[in-house]
Amino acid sequence: MSKTDHIALITGASSGIGASLARCFAKSGHRLVLVARSADKLRELADELGTTHGVKVWVQPADLAQPGAAKALAAALRRKKVQVDVLVNNAGVLEQGAFTGMNAAAHEQMIALNVMGLTAMLATFVPPMQTRAFGRVLNVASIAAFQPVPTLATYAATKAYVLSLTESLAEELKGSGVTVTALCPGVTATAMLTNAAQANAQLGKLPGFLVGDVDAVAAAGYRACMRGRVIEVPGVVNLATTLASRSTPKWLLRRVTGTVTRRAL
Repeated sequence: MSKTDHIALITGASSGIGASLARCFAKSGHRLVLVARSADKLRELADELGTTHGVKVWVQPADLAQPGAAKALAAALRRKKVQVDVLVNNAGVLEQGAFTGMNAAAHEQMIALNVMGLTAMLATFVPPMQTRAFGRVLNVASIAAFQPVPTLATYAATKAYVLSLTESLAEELKGSGVTVTALCPGVTATAMLTNAAQANAQLGKLPGFLVGDVDAVAAAGYRACMRGRVIEVPGVVNLATTLASRSTPKWLLRRVTGTVTRRAL
């Protein structure tokens, strides 16, 4: 099938990496399903993409942290006769700070969306892809998935889950026509970073070379997804960091990341 026959579903599409990914897929001719909690922002983006690229865009507001949200979303798309060929799991939430300084609800919120919501989307939309022997999946993880990160403990753990699940599924589905990719960006200039910096002013002082451009990150993720690469780490510094973390003994990695994080944050 040509790309114009393909439909890409993008979660967390209302801003940041998700919105930039939507522009990448629209530019390539994909039709789109945009998913996020903010219906107004989704409609604004849908209008932009439809006008600029002439593609069909469906807007499906949903809170994927809620139980049953993925199943309800799939049912709504079936009623519209919309078949998802590319699934982009970008929706996620971050809370930065000492683990003991956060209430239980903050940890639960991250796990509900970053882990449970993503897993439900995969369990709902990947089996039909396998049946059709075609599909692409892009899970947005983070370089935090490669090492422990004090003050981002729960967030890093959820992204480690995303990375592990992606690698496992990529092998499990090899030869099926369905590929699974993990996009692992570093610090990226998005609203998520802005919100985190409001809670910790040190984040706003990060050197420019450590902060990735959101459109460049999205473009790297799009290319990796279309090529079926399993792991994509945008940026030379980020790639070097992840390669080093995988070859460093765990005890030393904990010591280094703990020291660096305490000094920086």
